[in-house]
Amino acid sequence: MYSLNNISPVPDDIDYLGKVLVRADCTPAYFDEYLRLKRYNHTSNHADIRWMISKLFTTTNGTISNRDKRKVGAQYTSMDKKLVMDLLFSAFEKHQYCNIKQLVDMTKQPVVYLKSILREIGVYNVTGTHKYTWELRPEYRLRWRE
Repeated sequence: MYSLNNISPVPDDIDYLGKVLVRADCTPAYFDEYLRLKRYNHTSNHADIRWMISKLFTTTNGTISNRDKRKVGAQYTSMDKKLVMDLLFSAFEKHQYCNIKQLVDMTKQPVVYLKSILREIGVYNVTGTHKYTWELRPEYRLRWRE
């Protein structure tokens, strides 16, 4: 049974088993040592501790510098179309199926320019064992073999 000096009466919908013989009201003992202990716990737990981490450079500067390096290394200039076609034919002499990454490495041409030429002379395989690779069209295969 809960009570606070008869300020709030006990509701009627609570059922009790047995008899209530003695009423007991409990309050915590607020003596000086207890208050000192609580004050110490409160101030010690909420102490503001901060550390400064020294960094050589910020992450933004690092990513920008890496991005610039990648752009400089990956820029290619377009050569004449006939020269690129000769390079592609020599690449397809070595391997019948090549992916676009291999062809870019062999010819040192921009990907968009290389794909425009490959659409004219090659077939892009989407299914089968040679998935996502290029091969020469049959009419060009016969031409460079002769």
